[in-house]
Amino acid sequence: MSRRGTGREVLLLHGYMSCKESFYYQSEALAAAHFRAVAPDFPGFGRSQTLDEAWSVCDYADWLISFMDAEGIKRPSVVAHSFGARVALCAFSRHGERVDRLIIVGGAGIVRQRSPQYMRRVKAYRAVKKLFPKFAERHFGSGEYRALPPIMRESYKKIVNTDLRTVAAGIEAPTLLVYGEDDCVTPYSEEGVIFRSAISKSRLVKMQGGHFCFSEHAEIFNPLMLGFLRENN
Repeated sequence: MSRRGTGREVLLLHGYMSCKESFYYQSEALAAAHFRAVAPDFPGFGRSQTLDEAWSVCDYADWLISFMDAEGIKRPSVVAHSFGARVALCAFSRHGERVDRLIIVGGAGIVRQRSPQYMRRVKAYRAVKKLFPKFAERHFGSGEYRALPPIMRESYKKIVNTDLRTVAAGIEAPTLLVYGEDDCVTPYSEEGVIFRSAISKSRLVKMQGGHFCFSEHAEIFNPLMLGFLRENN
């Protein structure tokens, strides 16, 4: 975990297969603006402990609330990227009193309708796996999936197959949704628009960049972030 600055707490939640260092530019900007940036590594990522069983989004959400309790973090604002947004939505839809304001960047959590090509590939994977499991694991699935150890693969499957649009409707905190115009992982026109419709006190912004637009173009994202956080004042 990293801490930078003093003042109102801002919790930074990283994406999948990422780590707290992905928010380097945001931590620096928050500290300079007299906020206290707190960035943990989720279990299984960065320098955190490894998992001994496959976790779901809800498991990570429970961990987040326990982490906040252990660190004495009562009601921070939260900046959450991609998978971090999944965790934030799940946690704060159940514990709305624990978050002040929420910034979601490249937020994930919408299970899209599967194409016929995708379903055929799944069927082929299952058939091949019965006979040649090692071959199936090496040649099917995304590069991200194949790079994971076995327990994390099971966790990954639980996470990406959990649709959070109904969960998002339980978010009551003011929410800023930011998506990169070139984001092919969580497109503005899909995740962004759906979450904007689901979260009552939200607004949606498209900015330059891809899935890591907050880091690629920190000079654009950071003023958006700080302006939204200061709306409380």
